[in-house]
Amino acid sequence: MTTSRAAAEFVRANTTVGAPPLVPEVRVHLAEDAIALWEATERECGRSGLPPPFWAFAWAGGQALARYVLDHPELVRGRRVLDLASGCGLVAVAAALVGAAEVTANDVDTWAEAAIGLNAEVNGVSVRVVLADVLGGDAGGAQVVLAGDVFYDRAMAARVLPFLERARAAGAEVVVGDPGRAHLPRDRFVEVARYGVPVPRDLEGVDVKPTRVLRLP
Repeated sequence: MTTSRAAAEFVRANTTVGAPPLVPEVRVHLAEDAIALWEATERECGRSGLPPPFWAFAWAGGQALARYVLDHPELVRGRRVLDLASGCGLVAVAAALVGAAEVTANDVDTWAEAAIGLNAEVNGVSVRVVLADVLGGDAGGAQVVLAGDVFYDRAMAARVLPFLERARAAGAEVVVGDPGRAHLPRDRFVEVARYGVPVPRDLEGVDVKPTRVLRLP
């Protein structure tokens, strides 16, 4: 198992610090080549079949959601925030930068945990990381739940939506960023913003991805 220190060293060695194009206010550790990094993670662990390194890229849904948070700080200011499936922690960092009272970033990947910690440090903010699958439970008292690009496959969507609905039923504001993924339950959400997000062509097949920010009513 990769230790936290080893994971942080791996992230530093395989990424460079830069600003996502839609969110220049935030600096995060990013990789240039998805396939090369994926192969490197498998070599590091000595096995194949690992999940893609979602933590090393600023995905369109996360960029749009982070942009929305920065432009609408009243959504999170003074409130407890959960960033679900946080990846690199871009959205969590954005929430912390505009005054969230407490930010928790959740992911299941040890390298994501390391990347979030490093990215919070680069931006001079505090983000608590929960390394666990929380989708069977609740939002842990969060007043705002943010989720960028979480509807990328059927199995994930089937678990994420009930989690978000439970959070909303408990009183949390629920806002997601989505670049038109096939498994987004569109009829359950209300659009609040739309962006054209510059993305790596090798990941998305286009240079700019139309991306929406949506609220669970």
